[in-house]
Amino acid sequence: MKIKIIALGKIKEKFLKEGIDEFLKRLTPYASVEVIELSPIEIKDENLTEKILEQEGEKILSHIKPQSYVITLEIDGKMLASEDFAEKIQELTNNGTGEIIFVIGSSCGIAKTVSKRADFKLSMSKMTFLHQFARLILVEQIYRAFKILKGETYHK
Repeated sequence: MKIKIIALGKIKEKFLKEGIDEFLKRLTPYASVEVIELSPIEIKDENLTEKILEQEGEKILSHIKPQSYVITLEIDGKMLASEDFAEKIQELTNNGTGEIIFVIGSSCGIAKTVSKRADFKLSMSKMTFLHQFARLILVEQIYRAFKILKGETYHK
């Protein structure tokens, strides 16, 4: 299984970078995971937010192949328990999905064009997280999903 995480912005905090790197390392026996960091566009005028989100959306979509299964992280997405998330990954694997792409938008959200391209919209919580924290939580949950699927003990 090939997994890509497309995220706007770089991780600046050392502790977050170390946590993300640790889970990416732990994932190597289960899946090929690539993180693509895209530069967000600075919003200087709030009236231009939608236009800038669309420009960011174009950058995101340029990294997505037509056959890729896209999961966007969105506030209005579906919340899943860790076990259900693992089942979703298993279902995609069973269906022959070659690549899953997770998309984490900027602090202003995600472009409508990217949301429309999504095959599944995932919400991590009713709480709001910094997008850097969302990346750490996502890679941990992907790792947890593979441990659940293998019947290994991490998830308990």
